[in-house]
Amino acid sequence: MTSSATTLASPAPLVAEVEEARPGSAWLRPLEAVGAALLVTIVLLLLAGVTSRYVFSLPVVWIDEVASLSFLWLAMIGSALALDRNEHLRLTLFLRMFPAPLQRFIDAFAPLAVAAFLVTLIYPAFDYAFEEWFITSPALNIPNTYRTAAIPFGMTVMLAVVLRYALRTASARDLVLATLLLAAVALALWFLSPSLMAAGNSKLILFLVVFVAVCLVAGVPIAFCFGLGTLTYLGFATQVPIFVMIGRMDEGMSGLILLSVPIFVLLGCILDATGMGKAIVDFLASLLGHVRAGMSYVLLGSLFIVSGISGSKVSDMATVAPALFPEMKRRGHSPREMIALLATGAAMADTVPPSIVLIVLGAAAGVSIAGLFTSGFVVAMVLLASLAILARWKGRHEDMRGVRRAPMALIGRTLLVAAPALVLPFLIRSTVAGGVATATEVSTIAVVYALFIGAVLYGGIGWRTFYRMCVDTAALTGAILLILGTALAMAWAITQAGVAQSIAGFMTELPGGRFTFLALTIVVFLLLGCILEGLPAIVLMAPLMFPIAKKLGINDIHYSMVVVTAMNIGLMTPPIGVGFYLACRIGNVSPDDAIGAIWPYLIALLGGLIVIAAVPSISTAFL
Repeated sequence: MTSSATTLASPAPLVAEVEEARPGSAWLRPLEAVGAALLVTIVLLLLAGVTSRYVFSLPVVWIDEVASLSFLWLAMIGSALALDRNEHLRLTLFLRMFPAPLQRFIDAFAPLAVAAFLVTLIYPAFDYAFEEWFITSPALNIPNTYRTAAIPFGMTVMLAVVLRYALRTASARDLVLATLLLAAVALALWFLSPSLMAAGNSKLILFLVVFVAVCLVAGVPIAFCFGLGTLTYLGFATQVPIFVMIGRMDEGMSGLILLSVPIFVLLGCILDATGMGKAIVDFLASLLGHVRAGMSYVLLGSLFIVSGISGSKVSDMATVAPALFPEMKRRGHSPREMIALLATGAAMADTVPPSIVLIVLGAAAGVSIAGLFTSGFVVAMVLLASLAILARWKGRHEDMRGVRRAPMALIGRTLLVAAPALVLPFLIRSTVAGGVATATEVSTIAVVYALFIGAVLYGGIGWRTFYRMCVDTAALTGAILLILGTALAMAWAITQAGVAQSIAGFMTELPGGRFTFLALTIVVFLLLGCILEGLPAIVLMAPLMFPIAKKLGINDIHYSMVVVTAMNIGLMTPPIGVGFYLACRIGNVSPDDAIGAIWPYLIALLGGLIVIAAVPSISTAFL
């Protein structure tokens, strides 16, 4: 179990450590096919909706309903597939510090904790689905149960997956001890329940801080850490029925704006499979490779442009590193410096549209996706300049012997090959920012464009490869959306307890007003970026922090850029930052070797972040 762990692990852009994910189990092959079919169905439905609206001026009202129904089923089936394939995010840094016998016990405890969460919620999930029978969809006029039945179904499959894993990997002794521990904790909470209900908001610290932290340290996947903290809080410390939590999870996973997430993930897979990203790298290398620090510029420029196609840090780094690292080594770049530049470059590029983080933030905080895309492009330019200046200073002693300017014929040839790929990020950004299409609509257009260009110019994708890409996308989507669902339920519990109002009152009374609040925001999201990664941190904190920022008169787009940039820097900050270890894995460099080299680059990014926070017009001037 890991972030890429042993059954309960993490999606590609959300990797908490560096182990290989397992292939899916044979008994889940039919579900893999269903997940792939649902993804294709969603893409085709959205494409049909875009075509009918913009080409024939005939909006089809039932398309959104069918897409929403398919999306929740994709999320729950994908969550089960991700659980089986080690693609749920979890933190394993502390787990490995324990002695081997205790590690074996914790490896038994973690899946049983997940199983306890699922067992407790399965009946309320079925109850929720049955209650939705009395609500009919406006266009199709069918009961909403057809959609919400995905939740109990997915939980049942996940329970089977996690119990099968526990029985196959843990000893009987460890399983019995872990079961007794969970039962003892539940019994103690039951006895203490009257006292906990009478306690004030301090009980939130026990459930939503201590319990969540203990589960994180034990290697329980983050989605289930949030879920267990919220479930125990509602069950033992409030009068709120558990049934309500299912509704909050449904709300977190069902937003129509999130439909673009799996499609952009699929787009990243197509980018890798067709070699469109490599074509961009080759063109930039021919254009800039002859100047001092030129390969560093190429690496940063490639991450900037490729990110605008894939929307995934993993895809970005995996595309760029293999193409550039050999030449950079030849020129005297040390592997540790290359990893540092790769990791921080990926952090810089995460605000370049189409960023999945920006899409999720827009959905969680109610911020304009078009505004985020426009602002993110400019903010990334500021961070790019910060890293490029440092790279130039670092490359002042670069070995340039034998380096020659590429002939114009070669530059022209690589430009010709890369041009169709270079068009795509600007097509995505301009289409959304110009209000021509939503992020969801443009994602389907981008997928069709990439498939067509890939087939015509870059060799195409075989059916078997495309099927595996769809299955991978389904699993990754499920892992992302389950985090969103449980994090939203946790954020709702915090808000209902009145904590948001208390925090708002405290924040607004701090000396220094908005500047103090922005400084505190940077610190909070740097830390959360280290521990939780982007998506859970955003969904958990956005409902708390954004209303305070608005009350202090901070533009929501400007605040979003500060939040995302701080979080990305935290993501790449050792010794906990998940993205740092991912970059080390891709570059095949020991984290111990690279950890000393990354600090100057992180300081450069932090300098860029301070400028972005201090000058709101950087984020808002082009809106």
